[in-house]
Amino acid sequence: MPLLIAPSILSADFSNLKAGIDMINTSEADWFHVDVMDGVFVPNISFGFPIMKALKEHAQKMLDVHLMIVEPDRYIEEFKKAGAGLLTVHYEACTHLHRTLQNIKHHGMKAGVAINPHTPISALADIIRDIDVVLVMSVNPGFGGQKFIPHTFDKVLRLKQLIIESSAKTKIEVDGGVDLDNALPLMRAGADILVAGNTIFSSPNPKECIKFLKDPL
Repeated sequence: MPLLIAPSILSADFSNLKAGIDMINTSEADWFHVDVMDGVFVPNISFGFPIMKALKEHAQKMLDVHLMIVEPDRYIEEFKKAGAGLLTVHYEACTHLHRTLQNIKHHGMKAGVAINPHTPISALADIIRDIDVVLVMSVNPGFGGQKFIPHTFDKVLRLKQLIIESSAKTKIEVDGGVDLDNALPLMRAGADILVAGNTIFSSPNPKECIKFLKDPL
């Protein structure tokens, strides 16, 4: 089964954002990946609701919104209004994760949980059946263009095993340093969705790059 591909709009040319949106709309990509950073949970600040509004108006595919922020519960309803179809919060940022996931679903969105490179898969064992998507960070969150952490392959394998053993329907998403070389090994390890930013937007032919990532066999 082909991978789902979610190009990270953070890597697009912001002087011509509409061109990046149009490229994703007319490509074989499945989702828009939207990174929201607050400068507190991660050492960087990205866009917020004004950019989300523009994406909602022009994007023809689901908005996969990744919150790298503290206190994400405060903004769940606002991100629903801004067009999020999948809202992912960080395990490390949520004191009451089950409550947060239920709140996301209550507002009609799919609920995702991201885990940093240091967070073990075992931390999700008691809640895996409540998660629609686990986003495995294959770099330390906060900046694009970082080098892929090889330990991610083993982490995806162990997460896949947990999902199977729990009879869960959770999908596995990988974000950070995804490129043309590691897409196939990630798929074989059990990944269902790949986020790619620099790899796609720095390519001479972004649409062909998306096509290859989607089916790297």
